[in-house]
Amino acid sequence: MARNETLIQYFEWDLGPDCRLWRQVSAQAGFLKRLGITGVWLPPAFKGQGGCQDTGYGVYDLYDLGEFRQKGGIPTKYGTRKQYLSAISALQKRDIQVLADIVLNHRMGADHTETVQARTVDRMNRERILQDLHPVDVWTAFTFPARQGKYSGFQWHWQDFTGTDMDDGHGSRQILLFEGKHWNPNVSPELGNFDYVMGADVDFTNEEVHQELYSWGKWYTETTGVNGFRLDSLKSIDSHFFEQWLKAMHQTGNHPDLFIGEYWSGDVFVLKNYLEQCRHCMRLMDVPLHYHLQQAASSNGHYDIRNLFHYTLSETDPGFAAAFVDNHDTQPGQALESWIMDWFRPQAYASILLSRCQLPIVFYGDLYGLKRGNPPVPFLREMIWIRHNLLTDNIVDLCDDDPQKACWMAWGRHPVIVLYTIADWKQRSFCEPRLAGRTITDITDPGHTLTFDDRGQVTVTCRPGGLAVYLLKEDWMKLKKVRIHLQ
Repeated sequence: MARNETLIQYFEWDLGPDCRLWRQVSAQAGFLKRLGITGVWLPPAFKGQGGCQDTGYGVYDLYDLGEFRQKGGIPTKYGTRKQYLSAISALQKRDIQVLADIVLNHRMGADHTETVQARTVDRMNRERILQDLHPVDVWTAFTFPARQGKYSGFQWHWQDFTGTDMDDGHGSRQILLFEGKHWNPNVSPELGNFDYVMGADVDFTNEEVHQELYSWGKWYTETTGVNGFRLDSLKSIDSHFFEQWLKAMHQTGNHPDLFIGEYWSGDVFVLKNYLEQCRHCMRLMDVPLHYHLQQAASSNGHYDIRNLFHYTLSETDPGFAAAFVDNHDTQPGQALESWIMDWFRPQAYASILLSRCQLPIVFYGDLYGLKRGNPPVPFLREMIWIRHNLLTDNIVDLCDDDPQKACWMAWGRHPVIVLYTIADWKQRSFCEPRLAGRTITDITDPGHTLTFDDRGQVTVTCRPGGLAVYLLKEDWMKLKKVRIHLQ
């Protein structure tokens, strides 16, 4: 991929159920292009069990993209099928790639219950049986009566699932393993076996399920024309499945070839092992880097910033890493809440946008603000523009072995000098003869300008716990002219 690629996750968990996101995407396509966004990760587009209240992860019908009157209405939380396809088209007309969020692990909101024999297992160790086979009534019959077989006649029944977490007959919520089933061995060993997450757990060893997932994938790829996928909950899905499935998807539609997986682990060696198992068929979200950023923000100035990228995918496997600051799962109030403190968010984005990260992902809530009140991240729009217009791979570290300070210079057509600190006021002196006599401006404090002396020496400075991003005067003037169009 090109050096200046930048993706945006274009949703956050708390968006209202107003069915307007697809129309917003279409209206914002031109702005995203001017900003320097090259790819948009859209939320799950299929009907969830909660209808227009569902974020899309409570999957009910993969074929309903906001077309059928199911689960209380026609549109999904984000709009109708027609609006979804229009949003994709609006982005692609501006050479912005579109990633669809694909959720295959489970189904929720079944149409009928079925009676089946099942074993109760320990939530903390899914390999431990608490109760042997006994009859249970479970929500596993997905017949989609409103769709009436359009696009696919496949109906889901208990045989297509490994287990679930509710016995409707007794009103109890326990993890149930169906008769004749076993948890998939090719998943994370967390909690004994992490095959089960929620709802009715899809059985990836079932041949009919396999065929249906391939058929649906081809239908979806051809119907939407997306450029790639963000793949949800990899640690709970057979690690051998996606290598062949993605190859098959690449052969149809727009031949999607940008794939980003979510395997939630802060251990880089776990992620590297998964990449080996799936034969590097995708990038993975750099969860270890996210946690490093959180630790730096929460350390009260005691984190060693020199270790920020140590044991991260962005350092060890940069071509298979997707760096991010936060997302819908880590935002306040969510299951994986690990929100990076607001004071450090500009520094965190400088770390992934203005350094060596090949494919950073910007969070919707940081560009537009969160519905719950968190404001947009200061200078984020300017940093995206700088990345797109001024940066290349030529990064020169300017650190002087200070554990509380990061400083580097990115050489593109012109230089960009970045300095931030997690503690006291800092400065850094260096010499660059090619810049002798040139003036630079800090975009975070435009009144602060510095001039290299006749030997090319300068001392750059940064406020306590702050960020400074210096541009040559002429580049600052260009950014200043376009700033109004980035608002």
